[in-house]
Amino acid sequence: MRTFVLTDASNDSWVESFKLEGEPLGAEAFHGCSVSKRRLHGGRREGVDLVEVDNGAVAFAIVPTRGMNIWKASAGADRVGWDSPATDGPVNPAYVNLLNLGGIGWLEGFDELLARCGLMNNGAPYRDGDVLHPLHGRISNIPASYVAVHVDEKPPHEIVVEGRVEESFLFGAGVRMTTRISTVPGSNRLTVRDEFENLKDQPVEMQILYHWNFGPPHLEEGARFVAPVKTLIPRDPRAVEGLAAYDVYGPPEPGFAEQAYFFELHADDPDGRTVAMLRNKAGDKAVALRYPLAQLPCFTLWKNTAGLREGYATGLEPGANYPNPRPFEKARGRVLTLPVDGRHVAETVLEILQSSDAVAEVETEIRRLQATAAAVVHPSPKEPFAAES
Repeated sequence: MRTFVLTDASNDSWVESFKLEGEPLGAEAFHGCSVSKRRLHGGRREGVDLVEVDNGAVAFAIVPTRGMNIWKASAGADRVGWDSPATDGPVNPAYVNLLNLGGIGWLEGFDELLARCGLMNNGAPYRDGDVLHPLHGRISNIPASYVAVHVDEKPPHEIVVEGRVEESFLFGAGVRMTTRISTVPGSNRLTVRDEFENLKDQPVEMQILYHWNFGPPHLEEGARFVAPVKTLIPRDPRAVEGLAAYDVYGPPEPGFAEQAYFFELHADDPDGRTVAMLRNKAGDKAVALRYPLAQLPCFTLWKNTAGLREGYATGLEPGANYPNPRPFEKARGRVLTLPVDGRHVAETVLEILQSSDAVAEVETEIRRLQATAAAVVHPSPKEPFAAES
């Protein structure tokens, strides 16, 4: 394994630009692959670091400046991601005030394929006395203190971008996230493995939700969400309005008001893994998420089929909890507690499918999981998943 350190705040080390490609990576298998780092300039992206990985089949860009989020990806000619109204992104956290607009300032910088939500909270804003806790927490707006690239010279020649992000302060949170975002040459997959570590001398609480976001070509009129549903609950009355067609998407509709649905999913018995998929209308392009339910037992589907310039997108969101205000989630036992020196691991795998046969294979897998039991669909918000109207 060869390691290249790009950022190490503890040793006052930082590399402004970096590039590895082809044979210099050390093996024939890396032909057509590259890993590079650059700093962006202009507008609100000023000072943002970008690490770009191309495995020869899938390319993706990681933003160490924004909590090691994944900005965009592509597979051949297909974009994987969405078009945010934050058109000058990725936005430097210095230009994001999380407390703006009553606590929804997080949206000012939101334009990633993967945006992590947490760690003190990850749902709607709420007040605790005089303290306003903002939408989706702070982790996506904290720069990484350590970034390194690892390249394995032995098969399967894994390429890994490692990053560490600390959400820790006096009299408050104390969690370090160490992420390993990995792929192998020629693969249609990338894996995000996060380990959360308690940095304090007493137990700490945390929440985590993975906001994976997609637009065209995977999202379009007639696109479908496919998953092995155990339980389905609309988040609120607005979601109830679209419940009959929760799994089907409409065309861009300026002024569309978002809808969100909460799920429990079925999983394989041997390893407890599940899969959820967004496929286009024709069924020849799709993105699928795979992850263990033991790590991320809750799933949220976010539908935002607004105008193309308003953020036409959908979110597939595995989480340790649902994105309700933290007090609601804590009262229902869905806030994690890390003991002293304790850890929690969460891993999600993004799979990009580019043929009808590949999409049909995953649909068959989901049907097999669904066959274990029929879905229970609640017609309105219901405890303990959502506040009842």
